[in-house]
Amino acid sequence: MTALNRRPTGSSRHPLRGLRILHEDQDLLVVCKEPGLLTSSYDGDRNATAERLLTGYLRKGSSRSWIRAYTVHRLDRETSGLLIFAKSAAIQQQLKDNWKAVEKHYTAVVHGCLAEKSGTFAGYLAENADQFVYATPDADKGKWSETLYRVVKETPRFSLLDLTLLTGRKNQIRVHLADAGHPVAGDTKYGKKGDRIPRMALHARTLSFPHPHDGRLMAFEAEVPAAILGLMGF
Repeated sequence: MTALNRRPTGSSRHPLRGLRILHEDQDLLVVCKEPGLLTSSYDGDRNATAERLLTGYLRKGSSRSWIRAYTVHRLDRETSGLLIFAKSAAIQQQLKDNWKAVEKHYTAVVHGCLAEKSGTFAGYLAENADQFVYATPDADKGKWSETLYRVVKETPRFSLLDLTLLTGRKNQIRVHLADAGHPVAGDTKYGKKGDRIPRMALHARTLSFPHPHDGRLMAFEAEVPAAILGLMGF
């Protein structure tokens, strides 16, 4: 496996606004995404996405190039943190097929204090026609989801949580926390009405996985943004 040292610069013809490359090799890229940027979108949508920005970066401005970035998993638009992109459909599929070997930890600041300081949120999640995800007791309607949590610090207003995804459903962490009565701070979709916190306090902090080429363990960590830690007085 060959690691590449190529990195975008501020003067690049294809700047990666909202993205920072942490690792690049012949098979994949690992990046840190800022809030406000979609991971990917449908073909008719021309808005900037992480996938499109990385495809432009890999093509080096050549409109004739067939090289592209392949989305392996997603983060919500307002969630920051770590993402893997493949450089081929074969590597993308290999990573997806082995997704149970991927370990992801998130950091979140939520409203209020949880009665139990560690535990598991679990249940079925379904999505309606308005793309709103909700908890349901109906196994036929929803998909099973599990999130481990641990309280790291508390203040009178907020709690800082470490979260581990055991499944990867859409909006899973946000829905689990909102359903528990402790929505993510700044979550305008599932959170408190009138929440004026300027960004959603959810960050994909660590990511580890066996490399699809040789099985070597790859481990990455993205520092929690100051805007999130500042809610806890750090």
